[in-house]
Amino acid sequence: MKRILFFLPLLAACSGTPAITNVLTPYRVDVRQGNMVTQEMMSQLKPGLSREQVRFILGTPLVADMFHANRWDYVYRFQPGHGEIQQRVLTVFFQDNKLLRVAGDVVADDPGKAEAPKPANQVIDIPAPATTAPAATPENN
Repeated sequence: MKRILFFLPLLAACSGTPAITNVLTPYRVDVRQGNMVTQEMMSQLKPGLSREQVRFILGTPLVADMFHANRWDYVYRFQPGHGEIQQRVLTVFFQDNKLLRVAGDVVADDPGKAEAPKPANQVIDIPAPATTAPAATPENN
């Protein structure tokens, strides 16, 4: 009988563990891989740009295949700790070392679309403190 009373609290403690494991999940790190290409970057691309200019705008491509020398692939994959995996692929094609066309998931903003005006940056000039002579003190006679 004493044995049962000793093991009863242990058994009761174990019965609630599935509820705890549903609430307490391990932390999972967000994993980002590849080249993140934004719409801002895409809007800078124009046909006829050189390879160096494209590399300056987009960065070094993740895949530069030696069998397809006129094609660069920019792949971006985001795997959040909890949630769905997102993947974007952008392919840049060249002809005679000039940008011919771009294909993929990322598209540039439509320039004809009306945008809200962005606030202009303002430069505020702060004057340096004026150097003043020490105040004259009345002399005691």
